[in-house]
Amino acid sequence: MTVLEYLFWICCAFIVYTYFGYPLLLKVVSLFRTGKTDKRPIIPSVGFIIAAYNEEKSIRNKIENTLALDYPADKLEIIIASDCSNDRTDDIVTGFAGKGVRLVRATERRGKEYAQNLAVEKAKGEILVFSDVGAILERDALRNIVYNFSDAGIGAVSSVDKILSDDGRVTGENFYVRYEMMLRELETRVGSVVGLSGSFFAVRREVCRGWQEGLPGDFNAVIHSIKLGLRAISDPEAIGYYRNVRSERQEWLRKIRTVVGGISVIMGHREILNPFKYGFFSLQALSHKIFRWLIPFALLAALLLNLFLAYHTLFYAALLFLQLSFYALALPGYLSGGENRCNLFKIPYFFVTVNLSILYAWAKYIRGERFRIWQPSER
Repeated sequence: MTVLEYLFWICCAFIVYTYFGYPLLLKVVSLFRTGKTDKRPIIPSVGFIIAAYNEEKSIRNKIENTLALDYPADKLEIIIASDCSNDRTDDIVTGFAGKGVRLVRATERRGKEYAQNLAVEKAKGEILVFSDVGAILERDALRNIVYNFSDAGIGAVSSVDKILSDDGRVTGENFYVRYEMMLRELETRVGSVVGLSGSFFAVRREVCRGWQEGLPGDFNAVIHSIKLGLRAISDPEAIGYYRNVRSERQEWLRKIRTVVGGISVIMGHREILNPFKYGFFSLQALSHKIFRWLIPFALLAALLLNLFLAYHTLFYAALLFLQLSFYALALPGYLSGGENRCNLFKIPYFFVTVNLSILYAWAKYIRGERFRIWQPSER
């Protein structure tokens, strides 16, 4: 084999490992290493924090959904962290003051995490729960997520995401969500998840100490838990329901914000990649996060190398044809849009847009651009 061929197959192996080899590795490790959780009924004091910016259309429903949760009222404080909203959000929240709902308002707009940190300072709960306005919870969701903290080794708990269709039914169409939930389940079995669901997750109060402004709280919660010698897990009984983002442009921007924030967290906590200190979790962070963020570069390299190799053998010409055909299927996927997109085009379209958003996020990160200010996605 030539040097170009070696490089091509290294790129291919890297891509295959990241998407398929890592889940297989988790599956194998889970046969020998089972991270069980001693989950029992407990009723600690809970601070339920909902970050909001200009959510006048949805905040009432979210508050009513939270008030309906099956949890003792004297153990639950509900705090709305308003990121300097300039619509009727704050007025609607103050209308619930008689039911124990508190408003914590930022005096200037400095981002979701800043507003959340203000609420953390005011909260008295032993356990802090964070939820987005767009997340719909069942009555027992809070109990289910909190019960995990009966295990002293648990620092953070993620919900499982379920997507609702426009008519309110649970839909299984989003293969990416199913893939991520499968990874979290396997990661929980072997020890700790690498990421939490930002729309609904819970942490011990001490895990919130030292969160940096502008960095995503869900990823920060995992890193801080690991540094404290605690686990972060996913609980299949704690479910957050939400609808897909209506605007594909908003979804594109959300992906970019998520990757830029994730890279920032990892770069600020590079020591987490030291396997001599953090063991198997270091490999998990590499495989689930960093390798995923490097996939676009491997894809580009594989395509360019394949272009050169295609001139020499029919085999590589056939591989090039398959590559180009796969990417070409993303175009009709883009043009068809939304619910009209058939399954043949969904995966190529999603694959291409995700990796393009990662490339764009790297460009933003390298230029020093950060996303402190946020605009909630319309669902």
